[in-house]
Amino acid sequence: MFDIKRGLENLKAHIKVAPEKPGVYRMINNDGVVLYVGKAKNIKKRITSYSHLNKLPRRLQQMVAQIERMEFIVVENEARALLVENELIKKYSPRYNILLKDDKTFPHLMIDVDSEFPRLSKYRGARKDKNRYFGPFASVMAVNAVVDILQKVFLLRSCRDTSFKNRQRPCLMYQIKRCAAPCVGKISAEEYRNLVNKAIAFLEGKNTTLQKELSEQMSEASRQLDFETALVLRDRIRALSTIQARQNVEYSGLVSADVIGVAKESNMFGIEIFFIRSGQNCGNAVYFPEQAEDAEKKEVLEAFLSEFYSNHQPAKEIIIGEEMDNIDFWKQALHTKLIKPKSGNKFKLVKFAEQNAVDAIRRKIALEASVKNNLQAFKDKFGLPRIPRRIEVYDNSHTQGSYAIGAMIVATPDGFDKKNYRTFNIKYTDNTHDDFAMMKEVLKRRFDKMTPENRPDVILLDGGRGQLNAVYEALSGYDLEGIAVIGISKGPDRNAGKEFYHQKDKDSFELEYRSPLAFYLQNLRDEAHRFAIGTHRKKRAKSMYKSSIDEIEGIGAKRKADLLKYFGSAPDVVEATMDDLQKVEGISKKTAEKIYNYFHN
Repeated sequence: MFDIKRGLENLKAHIKVAPEKPGVYRMINNDGVVLYVGKAKNIKKRITSYSHLNKLPRRLQQMVAQIERMEFIVVENEARALLVENELIKKYSPRYNILLKDDKTFPHLMIDVDSEFPRLSKYRGARKDKNRYFGPFASVMAVNAVVDILQKVFLLRSCRDTSFKNRQRPCLMYQIKRCAAPCVGKISAEEYRNLVNKAIAFLEGKNTTLQKELSEQMSEASRQLDFETALVLRDRIRALSTIQARQNVEYSGLVSADVIGVAKESNMFGIEIFFIRSGQNCGNAVYFPEQAEDAEKKEVLEAFLSEFYSNHQPAKEIIIGEEMDNIDFWKQALHTKLIKPKSGNKFKLVKFAEQNAVDAIRRKIALEASVKNNLQAFKDKFGLPRIPRRIEVYDNSHTQGSYAIGAMIVATPDGFDKKNYRTFNIKYTDNTHDDFAMMKEVLKRRFDKMTPENRPDVILLDGGRGQLNAVYEALSGYDLEGIAVIGISKGPDRNAGKEFYHQKDKDSFELEYRSPLAFYLQNLRDEAHRFAIGTHRKKRAKSMYKSSIDEIEGIGAKRKADLLKYFGSAPDVVEATMDDLQKVEGISKKTAEKIYNYFHN
């Protein structure tokens, strides 16, 4: 039981010695577990507020009751405190902090402006160097739509540098009027740079006269009887007109904005964020913060702003629906405008985001109820000791024994846990023609690294009695207490829905045809199959390129590694020029000629 009196005494003792400076504080229990991480402009003043128990929600009262000690980190300002707070929250995942658990990486557009002929490309990951980035976009489809626009209107190249340098004649993109073909001199560097600058201005929402400029250029080309150029300009104007007609009136005037709606339904919070760039909706994302049961909306919003924008670049405007006590701090910390509209389009957009958040919560509740029912049915039908919290599903994939891999996916009551998916390259070549031996190897390697935290409740196999027996044979020396091992084999004529289910010391059986539980288990098996096949294909494709480098006489393991390290991938090695090859340490002119001739002659 929590001791509220003792916790309050410990808190007051730390208030006496707390610094009256900006910084971060940690509340720690008797076991050394971090309960809460917070930031403050004045640490002493902030933690004093926790002593007024009657003003705290139940969640924070429980937290105070567990305080054994506190730790303080003083920093130069509140903005720096925000960064430190984020780092510590990610490190400790404190029980009483509102956690976003944002593991999404959104795609961006990238223009490598330092290049003589900058390339337009899709990018996902941490920002680096001096390239220009635009986004985020909620999906690859949204990025592709904008890339299509930019190629039609601005004719920017999207090919790899190695392909660009080796091009002897224009590619298909030039033929279909999606590229200016700078690779073969169809446009000068100065003219191409002008297109790039206009594309950047368009993405930033600054260029309002583009259509007028294009119309004037088309008229001039017509007067000069340069009808080919006039035709290209006409097509670009049409593409731009199509884009403008597609723009939603509700987003007009919004150059770069993130619209954030916070909603609460059935004691669950949902946050919907819309990404608007250049008057277009670039998609949306939804989040369900954890450990926020009795929190206020503004508290949840602050936690979201802190965690989300520690990984993502904020838009020029962030439009919110909640009043915030320290809005000036957030404006300074995020280096952007923070707006709470009271009317107009922006107000409507926030309300739309909030309604979407409500709908997302309702869908999540319905889905969780469905999964809960399926897991309960799973327990009852298969005689499991408890409702499974972690289900591991295994499958193998190979091509006549080559490029063999084993795959493991993980399912929880919250859905597929993709960050815990694993692949296993089959190490013993004797096993690659034997599915049973492959499964044995995979399960042994998995159980060798099993911990109490990742111990499964259920192991699901794509296979029948043979696979089941192979697994038990492989795991004979391991503790399988409380772990159910189940095999799924194809039904008659491989008919989905008529699978047979196998357990040790039990008769095989079928589930009711097209029952919810049958669909659920089929979905688990199919996800494992999808993951295994996809991983196998990547390995096979990569190996095909690597093997071609291996076959070059005089290119050993070190040189091959140096080539792959320098160029990034085997296809880029294949496309490299002799000059580029010689830039690799240890590659002489003679060796470069040998590599180049191997692929090109």
